[in-house]
Amino acid sequence: MFTVFAGMVVIGLKAVQHAFTILEKIEMAGGVIDIKTVTDAAAQASSTSDSVIYNLGLLLIVICWVFGIVDAYIIGKKKDLEDANHS
Repeated sequence: MFTVFAGMVVIGLKAVQHAFTILEKIEMAGGVIDIKTVTDAAAQASSTSDSVIYNLGLLLIVICWVFGIVDAYIIGKKKDLEDANHS
């Protein structure tokens, strides 16, 4: 659980960092920053995948998710066998 949380924090921080970079570029170009610009920057930042840290965080979350599924399956199988033997 903590590993997935850490991965989500990394992904969130990278998205925020990227959004601030986009907003700084817009501001330096003389553009107006309004709520639409902020939402567009946030959407673009959350869809980026050019960062190695972002990709590693996402991979870590997927690995933990798959491990959890396999672990739950194995524990369920053992429980089913125990229940079948006690019947």
